[in-house]
Amino acid sequence: MAALGSIRKRGVTLIVIVGLALFAFIAEEFFRSCETQRNQRNQQVGQVLGENLSVQDFQALLDEAQEMMKLTQNKENLTEDELNRLKDQVWNNYISNKLVEDEAEKLGLTVTDEEIRDMLRRGTNQQLLSTPFVNQQTGRFDVQMLTKMQDEYKKAQAAGNVQTVEQLEPIMRYWQYTEKQIRRQMLGEKYQTLLAQCLISNPISAKAAFDGQNEEAQIQLASIAYNTVNDKDVEVSDAELKAKYGEHKELYRQQMESRDIKYVDFRVTPSAEDRQALMAQMKQAEEQLRGGTALPSEVVRKAQSEVAYLGLPILSSSLPYNIRQRVDSMAVGQTTAPFETSEANSNTALNVVKLLGKSSLPDSIEFRVIQVAAGATAEATQKTADSLIAVIKSGVPFDSVAAKMSQQGNKQWMTTAMYQSANSIDPDTRTYLNALNTMSTGELKSIALTLGGNLVLQVTDRRHFVDKVDVAVVKHIVEISKDTYSAAYNKFSQFVSENQSLEGMEKNASKYGFQVKERQDILNSEHNVVGVRSTREAMKWIFEAKVNEISPLYECGNNDHLLVIALTKIHPVGYRDWETMRDQLTQEVMLDKKFEKLAAQLKGAKSLADAKGKGARIDSISHVTFAPVFVQSTGGSEPALSGVVARAKAGEFVTEVVKGNNAAYMVQVDSKTKGEGKFDAKKQEAQLHQQAMQAASRFMQELYENAKVSDNRYRFF
Repeated sequence: MAALGSIRKRGVTLIVIVGLALFAFIAEEFFRSCETQRNQRNQQVGQVLGENLSVQDFQALLDEAQEMMKLTQNKENLTEDELNRLKDQVWNNYISNKLVEDEAEKLGLTVTDEEIRDMLRRGTNQQLLSTPFVNQQTGRFDVQMLTKMQDEYKKAQAAGNVQTVEQLEPIMRYWQYTEKQIRRQMLGEKYQTLLAQCLISNPISAKAAFDGQNEEAQIQLASIAYNTVNDKDVEVSDAELKAKYGEHKELYRQQMESRDIKYVDFRVTPSAEDRQALMAQMKQAEEQLRGGTALPSEVVRKAQSEVAYLGLPILSSSLPYNIRQRVDSMAVGQTTAPFETSEANSNTALNVVKLLGKSSLPDSIEFRVIQVAAGATAEATQKTADSLIAVIKSGVPFDSVAAKMSQQGNKQWMTTAMYQSANSIDPDTRTYLNALNTMSTGELKSIALTLGGNLVLQVTDRRHFVDKVDVAVVKHIVEISKDTYSAAYNKFSQFVSENQSLEGMEKNASKYGFQVKERQDILNSEHNVVGVRSTREAMKWIFEAKVNEISPLYECGNNDHLLVIALTKIHPVGYRDWETMRDQLTQEVMLDKKFEKLAAQLKGAKSLADAKGKGARIDSISHVTFAPVFVQSTGGSEPALSGVVARAKAGEFVTEVVKGNNAAYMVQVDSKTKGEGKFDAKKQEAQLHQQAMQAASRFMQELYENAKVSDNRYRFF
């Protein structure tokens, strides 16, 4: 009882304690939930129609497209630029597919399996022609080749034939990817066709279009160009700029946020000492090549040349262009002194070249080969190879001899392109290829391999004789030394640390030998900042910073750029403010005012002579149709003149002063003639329908604007 009484006395306190505990528990769960949602948002690449795309899902789409691109282009790796283009392609395809699928679902549009089968039977879809299932004789897609491959794959899976499954797996994935792309393409075409059918033509509009195209006018123009009015004589007020902004406000709407920056980008370049150090190495390489004191392959390897030496005759066209020019003018045995060339990414290289040989050799060689396994001794192996050659020379077919050695001995072709771009070639392969290059048609030869065994070779055909060269090239980029980079980094770092405001950067940049530059309207969909590679971290900073913030120092490019950025303005999604568009608006208002001045100057003119008396230039123009008129004297296309000429009568002087893009005009229509073409209502309506199809193809932009697309790829890619 005493305990209960004690509890009653402290009831309020206990309620408060329990309440606080419950609040703490609920708050903890709330904050944990918020943290989870924030982490999920941070893993979103973008959003379309309210649906999020995670970084994992986008990476899966990118990996799939990358695999297909490598397969179709026979590449092991993609360059940075190729990969960036592929990222954009995957993203744009994802958006367009989502938008079309959403509209198609509303309308009940689908692509059926029967439509796909019919498309395959016809084989006319352009994407099918890039697949491996094209009949080489007809040049057309062969659905039976596809069906056969699918059947083989299924049988191999059922039989547990792992090797066959692994061989066919890439092509199966490629076909599945292609079919998916074709299905999406067909759905888009269906939707576009449906839109185009809403834009119908009729005989009346067809006749009007034909008349406009078929009627030609001969005219004379009186013109006074806007550039005859001095800009200083035209005053423009802020009120007029705002009024002009209001007239064309929709033109200043942007769908994506953009940002303006000012920045200092300093490119570190090799010093004179760096160049001198490399020059010493190049002179040593020159001496070794010129004197023949070392094997060319060793000289090239030790110099870490950018151009490999294969020890084989190659086409000079396979060499870098700036090396090829030298080689084509060199004599056999000649060695150049070190010379300088300009390379990619504004780099410089030093080069030494020795031409070891020139010869006219076949570019394509047909041959066959029998491998002779290593015997007890090299002599025994050679004896076996010689006996095989003797048997073949006695009249026994090559393939029969190969069959006795459990080999096929099939003929195969080798071209120079198959080996001349290799980074290295082992000694056995070099010996084998040199033999093929120099053997005559029908000749048999045994080649001993350093790893044991022999090859019995026979050349069966030689075609396309070309000039080949044996050339040793030592090419080395003039690189930045650690000392040079360290000195540049320390200087730039000091500049950044001492100038943590835009005002300071602009005031003191020149003292350090730097220049502050400006870039407007950066989009987060760009792959680098101000054209410098490896600037993803800088891009992330730009779109997460506040106005007037100064970035950290970024080391970027090819380890040769130092970058600091100041964020100067943010342009959010929506309408640009009129101040941002001041320069463009000023030009538009000035054009309006110049036209008013010139129109007043021409006012009252009732003939070309009157207009000329008021300062106009007179030009004759023939073959004027309803298409925009190009006026050579004012240097531009003038659509407004087409409408004026179309409604004027032959012999009429139009007293209205026409506002053009480049001048104020008055028009005299001398004559109008009809062309010889005959009106074909069906043909003309078909043309109008085609134009409607083209207009309907622009539907994607309208869908995009309404889809509330957000693009956060810059955070990850």
